[in-house]
Amino acid sequence: MYLATMGRREHAAKGKLSAVGANVFALGAVSLVTDVSAEMVTAILPVYLVLGLHLSPAAYGLVDGLYTGATALLRVVGGYVADRVRRRKVVAGAGYALSAVAKLGLLAAGASATAIGAVITLDRTGKGLRTAPRDALITLSAPEPLLGRAFGVHRAMDSMGAFAGPLVALAVLAAVGAADPAAFDAVFVVSFCIAAIGVLLLVLFVRDHRTPKAAATPVSPRAAAALLRGGGVRRLLVAACVLGLATVGDGFVYLLLQHKEDIATGWFPLLAVGTNLSYLLLAAPLGALADRVGRLPVVLGGYGALALVYLLLAGPVSGWPLFALSLALYGAFYAATDGVLMALAGPLLPESLRTTGISLVQTAQALAYFASSVLFGLAWQFWGPDLAIGVAAGGAVAAIAVTFAVLSPRKVTA
Repeated sequence: MYLATMGRREHAAKGKLSAVGANVFALGAVSLVTDVSAEMVTAILPVYLVLGLHLSPAAYGLVDGLYTGATALLRVVGGYVADRVRRRKVVAGAGYALSAVAKLGLLAAGASATAIGAVITLDRTGKGLRTAPRDALITLSAPEPLLGRAFGVHRAMDSMGAFAGPLVALAVLAAVGAADPAAFDAVFVVSFCIAAIGVLLLVLFVRDHRTPKAAATPVSPRAAAALLRGGGVRRLLVAACVLGLATVGDGFVYLLLQHKEDIATGWFPLLAVGTNLSYLLLAAPLGALADRVGRLPVVLGGYGALALVYLLLAGPVSGWPLFALSLALYGAFYAATDGVLMALAGPLLPESLRTTGISLVQTAQALAYFASSVLFGLAWQFWGPDLAIGVAAGGAVAAIAVTFAVLSPRKVTA
């Protein structure tokens, strides 16, 4: 009896995963490989800029803001073009290719903060182009009741790459020698090679989802603007802005841990490993939970975890408990919010304008993040890290309350 019950449960679990669709797994494989490449750079970038090039916290805040927010408006352009030409895979592929080339650009940038900013902008241009078409393909490749699980599976695969990336960077630094000036260049070259493999996987294995012309709503600037007339979409954009303002960014979180515990430069990439391990373990379960209990409660719980991270960084806890709790909660924050927010947005948007609508949400969040990163860098510069992170914790709590007020199920569906 026990074995029969377990067999039925295993069969049901496999059925749910297969219902997610092969295209979701293919997109997950592309994201996995691409995130190995991206996180190799992300893991070393804060220490490279602040400790290697001696940028001030305010200057780093500007660069960190560029890393996520400066090309946010291009997301809308990319999303609209993808819907207009009905070729989401092509637009996503162009974005992945741009980000791959940018890894080589970091070699040419040298120690110039201006050149580094330009290369980072190119890299984020690629991310801005690819993210909305990719997420739209996920929403179009899985049944609506399983969107949380589909995004959870994708984000779990994505986080596998994010988990491996810092380890690969650490291995490259160890092989070359962290003190060697060429060590960072070696990381950038390896990162480019891995990113190129991700582009190849996209070309070979991801299937596009093209809405038949007869069934498609005409895609035009007027139709795209009409999305903003829907009350649910407007409230979602407000919530995305508020939540973006509550996020100070990975680099600052890891620099605060480094500041508090005096971590050696060679071990800095392991901070991202801890976060991504938590993300990897929790992404699929929290995505499935969002399908069962509702996506909004899971998103709000994720931002509650983020507020706790900020409080830990501002509090008296130190040593391994600080590392364990902070990185576990930070990974839980990403697992509960990254894909779940897109799963929340998908059903509110018509299929033919799905990419445009998702890009609007992502743009609102990215622009708010850009402002948050710059403001937090200035706060650290002039108030000190402890007061700055304390204010950020209060902002995260306020963002949870505002988001709950504007995204109640009754209002979103109105």
